[in-house]
Amino acid sequence: MMSAQTNLSAVLYKKGDLRLVDTPVKEPGRGEVQIAVQQVGICGSDVKYWKDGGIGHFVVTNPLLLGHEVSGVISKVGEGVDHLKIGDRVAVDPHITCRVCEFCKAGRYNMCPKVYFLATPPDNGALARYFVHAADFTFKLPDNVSFEEGACVEPLSVGLHGCRRAGITLGHKVLVTGAGPIGLCAMLSAKALGASAVCMTDIDASRLEFAKKCGATHTLLVGREDKEEDVAVRVADLIGAMPDRTVECSGAQFAVNLAVHATKPGGQVIIIGHGPTSVSFPVVTTVAKEIEIKGSFRYVNTWPTVIDMLACGKIDVKPLVTHRYKLEQTLEAFEMAKSGQGVKVMINCGQ
Repeated sequence: MMSAQTNLSAVLYKKGDLRLVDTPVKEPGRGEVQIAVQQVGICGSDVKYWKDGGIGHFVVTNPLLLGHEVSGVISKVGEGVDHLKIGDRVAVDPHITCRVCEFCKAGRYNMCPKVYFLATPPDNGALARYFVHAADFTFKLPDNVSFEEGACVEPLSVGLHGCRRAGITLGHKVLVTGAGPIGLCAMLSAKALGASAVCMTDIDASRLEFAKKCGATHTLLVGREDKEEDVAVRVADLIGAMPDRTVECSGAQFAVNLAVHATKPGGQVIIIGHGPTSVSFPVVTTVAKEIEIKGSFRYVNTWPTVIDMLACGKIDVKPLVTHRYKLEQTLEAFEMAKSGQGVKVMINCGQ
């Protein structure tokens, strides 16, 4: 059901063709809520769809509403929703799943084969004044957590899920490869989980300087002529031992190789970064060191934990928001995100 009201929305029609248009406001159905969007963070995937028209087999073939890092205020409540009310401040898990498949029932809803995921073709996102979402994937924000922090729950969830997959705990030494937004979120999550040292690597000195300010205990600039084995030795020298866990957030072939060489025997390597469709890795070294390699896809059951960590001050994500724009300035915001000058670019969708 649609109302006569319209709302400003950022719709990608095809590669390079992002427009601000008015779209109808959906009314919430049973088990749904309508959200007056306040803040939306621009993700690298949003920029990729805009620049390239697709990511792997997710291709933009029809107009697509972008945005999946979302916070807002409940503006309407559908039938059967009793844990949320109009006026509640919320953050949104972008999943909507079937809830009945083997993966959903096992608590791994990020594996649901029938998932609807915001701003992933053909599923629309939330970069608009209003949108409707499943109430059970919508979470209240405490008064001391801002809307910007609420939108950052999504990238923080990527980092936290990876660190959970790695089993990072008190005293672990951790290597994070790639100091972009997801790498920073992995670093913050690792520290919150009790890591005693977190070393971040990147090829960009300014990113590493920023990572240090955000809490990385050690940073290491990687040169384009460096060899993985040599960098692995330098990592161990920096943090006093080989890392127990490595969280790979860059998608680069070099970083995958570095992760295997750097991680201590019996340790774990978690792959979050998306780079080429296929990469190789040092099989002999992986086997000889009994390295466990795990993938980490999106997140699962992270919103309550991340919100609590923000509320109690265990994680401070505020420094990651470097640029702010209004919804009417969406094209400028995407140009900034594309330039790489910012870390997290935020769009204010409130009226």
